[in-house]
Amino acid sequence: MRLYRGVRRICSSSTLFSRIHPSSKPGLYKASCISPKPASYFASITASRHFHATSSVYNHHRLHVDVDASDDSNGEVEPIDSWEEEDEAEPEIGDGGDGGGVVLNNCPWGERALSIAREVLLEFGEEMQLYAFKTSPRGYIYVRLDKLSNEYGCPGMDEIESFSRQYKKSLDEEIPDDLALEVSSPGADRLLRVPDDLLRFKDMAMIVTYFQDSDAGSPEKEAVYLLDSIETESQCCVWKLADVRENRDPAAKGRPLSRKQRDCRLKLPYDMIKRVKLYIGY
Repeated sequence: MRLYRGVRRICSSSTLFSRIHPSSKPGLYKASCISPKPASYFASITASRHFHATSSVYNHHRLHVDVDASDDSNGEVEPIDSWEEEDEAEPEIGDGGDGGGVVLNNCPWGERALSIAREVLLEFGEEMQLYAFKTSPRGYIYVRLDKLSNEYGCPGMDEIESFSRQYKKSLDEEIPDDLALEVSSPGADRLLRVPDDLLRFKDMAMIVTYFQDSDAGSPEKEAVYLLDSIETESQCCVWKLADVRENRDPAAKGRPLSRKQRDCRLKLPYDMIKRVKLYIGY
C-alpha cells in the first residue's frame, strides 16, 4: 500500500513545509505556491515516511512523497509525472471529486475499498462523512472527508491523519494490491447539491451560476448570493445579494449595497441553477 501526501490543492503539514499556516477562516488551511523539492530535501524529514494526507482549498502545484512504511528509500520523492492526475474537467455533481459522490471506474477492488472506508468512518462518529470517493484502474484511491460540525465542512489535520492511518492499515490487511491513497477535505472547491446542501450553508455567501431562462443554451449569469428561502412545492430557491466586493459598484469606493440592492430577490427554479459553490472572500 502506497500512501501519499500531496500538495494537491493545498499543502497541509506545517511539519513538512514552513510556509503553511492556518487561514483566518476556521477549519481552513492555505499555503504559498510550492514547487517540487529535490529528494534530499525530504530525506531528513522522517515523519514524512510514515504518514501523509492532504487538505484541499486552493489550487497549487502537485507534489507527492512516497511514504510506504516498509520502504527503506529514505523518503524518496515520487516523480510528479508518475502520480495519476485527476480529471481536470469542469466539476459535476457526483463526479467523485469536487462534485462529491462515488466513482469506482469498474475497479474490481473498488466496492471493497469503499466498504472499508465506510467501516473506518464509523469510528469517527456521525459528524464525519464521506464526501467523495473515487478509484482508478491504475490503483489510486481518492478520499474526501466532510465534517458536518465544521463551518466549511473541513476536518482537522489530526482527523485526516487518523483516518488515513486506520484506512491504510485495513486496506493492507484486506486488499493485497499495491494501491496509492490520497485523503483530503472537500474545501471551498466543493459543489453544493441543490437543494440538499443549501440549508446547511444558509448563513454563508455562495457563488451561484444560473441560466437566465429555461431555454436550452440560455446565457449564464453569476453572482454572490445568500440563501433567502427554499420553496419546496414550487422547487425554487430565493436568493438575495451578498454584501461583498464582487457585488458592489466599483465607483462606490467600497460603500455597502444600496437598500434597493439589499431588498432585491432572485427566484430560481432548481433546474435553472447550474452550479453553487461556497464563497471564500478575504
